[in-house]
Amino acid sequence: MGIRLGDNQYGKAEVRLVHIDRGTDVHQIKDVNVTSQLRGDLETVHTIGDNSTCLPTDTQKNTVYAKAREWGGVGAIEDFALGLARHFVDEHDYVHGARQEIQEYSWDRITTASGPHDHAFSRRGAETRTTVVQKDGDQEWVVSGFEGLTVLKSTGSEFHGYPKTKYTTLAETTDRILATDVTARWRYVGTGHDFDKAYASIRALCLEAFAETHSLALQQTLYEMGRAVLEAHPEVAEIRFSMPNNHHFLVDLSPFDLENPGEVFFAADRPYGKIEATVERDDAPDAGDAWKNVPGFV
Repeated sequence: MGIRLGDNQYGKAEVRLVHIDRGTDVHQIKDVNVTSQLRGDLETVHTIGDNSTCLPTDTQKNTVYAKAREWGGVGAIEDFALGLARHFVDEHDYVHGARQEIQEYSWDRITTASGPHDHAFSRRGAETRTTVVQKDGDQEWVVSGFEGLTVLKSTGSEFHGYPKTKYTTLAETTDRILATDVTARWRYVGTGHDFDKAYASIRALCLEAFAETHSLALQQTLYEMGRAVLEAHPEVAEIRFSMPNNHHFLVDLSPFDLENPGEVFFAADRPYGKIEATVERDDAPDAGDAWKNVPGFV
């Protein structure tokens, strides 16, 4: 029986980096979490413990911090991730590929009686901006997105006409709360884009489609969100969503001689429906390794 080493990568996970731009009295904050992983001539590292081609994970961590200083900040997380991947692959001949994943945490400027404060901020909810950059030799892929974007519609959502079995207890409805925590990731065609501008637009399009679609199913809403993004952004080849159905059940108040005309609900955290799908272009270029080791989607 032959035994051999399969696909592998290694690196430093979750390097927390906060960069403060003090170029003016009005400071700017960039708060990110970087995971760097490398691929290359690593067989002897695993088989006989020869570390001559194993760039230490601590060096990868230090590189993240140093490049933030050398490059004058982080900028768009896609550009920062591409810069790191190119550095590791181009500067070390024993490194053939790189995977750089970054989450960005948003901060809002605190508003006081005098207006927005120059250097005081509050953290914005659970929403996180994400990117995963893959580099294999000269080939590069960028998959960006967001997670933890919680949205809710108090009406404008129905669910009926579904199959019934002897185990069905769910009542049909023409008016329900629709709520979800949106995780979205989209694959760019190429790398030379204004990633910050594209991100803001894609996020806004998803929110608008969620709000404006009269939903007959969460699946329908998901599709309309994806379609809106692809119609507006030719640089996006496909977009994938993972969206739990955060159920809200009408509370029976009749034991207390009270009516409940769609006002009081129990917000259930589990179990929940989980809707996942990809909306893609017919002519989208091959994904290659873009989605390799990108968690969260089937």
